Amino acid sequence: MVIDCELFARVSSIFSYLSGAPVRVGFHPHTQEGLYRGSYINRPVLYNPYRHIARQFLALAAALESDTCPVSKDAPSADFIEMPMLDIGPGEQREMAERLHADFPAIRGKKLVLVYPSGGILPIRAWPLEHYRRLCAALLGEGVAIGIIGLESDRSCAQAIQDDCRSALCIDLTGYTKSVRELVVLFYRASLLITNDGGPVHFSALTPIPSIVFFGPETPVLYGSLAKNAHCFFLSLPCSPCLTAYNHRTSPCDGDNRCLKRIDPEQVVARARLMLETAQGTGAAAGDDG
Repeated sequence: MVIDCELFARVSSIFSYLSGAPVRVGFHPHTQEGLYRGSYINRPVLYNPYRHIARQFLALAAALESDTCPVSKDAPSADFIEMPMLDIGPGEQREMAERLHADFPAIRGKKLVLVYPSGGILPIRAWPLEHYRRLCAALLGEGVAIGIIGLESDRSCAQAIQDDCRSALCIDLTGYTKSVRELVVLFYRASLLITNDGGPVHFSALTPIPSIVFFGPETPVLYGSLAKNAHCFFLSLPCSPCLTAYNHRTSPCDGDNRCLKRIDPEQVVARARLMLETAQGTGAAAGDDG
């Protein structure tokens, strides 16, 4: 059996066929336009743009033994998907905290806010870098440490924020973690994650860390974090969201993402301040250890 989670690229459907698996599950347009990915999927699931993508992935799994037409009519439809916490022992958490404090001694004993300013392969999803600079400067002024996360290719974003803030409490963690698990362990040391729509917020749902997430070109209705303690900023402009499975995530706004530009940094600072005050179980203990 193969479960193909792709929405519009055709290459994975070809690989599923070449695998020789007799059962190949994937999204299919049926009577809809778009989403055509060839005819290699033999258990087609109707893509539903009104349901969270996690529920749609569960529908793919349910299709393996479904006998309805179309398949997966009886897939789970719970309002909330309970995320399991990844089992990270105190030893791993302590090792990460000790490593951080050895590399960046200024943050010892401080609450740590992680920020992910990169848009990854879709820069249009990024809250403006200038807004991140204002956010980080405001939080640093309140004695909070800032850690900028991302891939090594995101180092220029981190450098721009550091150059603006000029503080030993603003540290560059781009490329610092070498695996998803290391990133998740890092979340246990932090008190808050502030991020663009992307991978980090979904990994953080496996931990207790609260998060603030920016949406605009895409919608939290489909891609919001499954964590209970995540707060989404989404202005819902008439043109938003503009990235969909039907247009191959090609926006018509030519980079002028006002849906994100108009999210006020002062509002984000206020929300971050509130979440830092109420956060429990993350960051504080690790920040005070030796």
